[in-house]
Amino acid sequence: MRPVRTAMVLAAGLGTRMRPLTDSRPKPLVEVAGRALVDHVLDRLEEAGIETAIVNVHHHAEMLIRHLARRRTPRIVISDERDALLETGGGVVRALPLLGHEPFLTINADTIWIEGITPNLPALAEGFDPLCMDALLLCAATVTSIGYDGRGDFVMDGEGRLTPRPERAVAPFVYAGAALWRPEVFAAAPQGAFSLNRLFRRAAEAGRLFGLRLEGVWMHVGTPEAIGQAEEAIRRSVD
Repeated sequence: MRPVRTAMVLAAGLGTRMRPLTDSRPKPLVEVAGRALVDHVLDRLEEAGIETAIVNVHHHAEMLIRHLARRRTPRIVISDERDALLETGGGVVRALPLLGHEPFLTINADTIWIEGITPNLPALAEGFDPLCMDALLLCAATVTSIGYDGRGDFVMDGEGRLTPRPERAVAPFVYAGAALWRPEVFAAAPQGAFSLNRLFRRAAEAGRLFGLRLEGVWMHVGTPEAIGQAEEAIRRSVD
């Protein structure tokens, strides 16, 4: 497969669980270890060789746009969603003309992790096979993720194929907020607001949803309390 050069950073959410910090700023500008969440994400994209990052904006959009204007690499293109809340899937559909016809990455603006030996985003690109995959998701272990207290999202078989968590069960893997997509998947996507979870389920039903286990430690920074947990994990990783 050709190298992945384009990514979409999903940054248009309201960040309600991060209040009161998000009353005065967008969640991507909340800082962890002295750096805005979105910059942690863009650093990962830069390290992975991503040339262009499309960033969607809605909540406190002007503040985020000003912040991103300081960035030189990757090249930033704004997808403006100030007129409507489109959720993750709807945001990607709006940005499709900017994303091109080659496989592209989507990544949440608030997902951060401590790398292991092998960098995760290049491994995701290397493992993607559009002949048998509609999407390849970066997945973290449910029980060892920092700040995460949910039941997990997926079960993974020996070939990496994902099945959504059965109701009332606990799944071993949680979606870590980064996915590589075959762009044709979005041709039949609905218009308006919808979650990428709808496309995950559709791909899973077709046997075309796969996962790659994250190497390192994923940190779910969903609340103000989780910031301290993430910063402590980062401190331990450099000691």
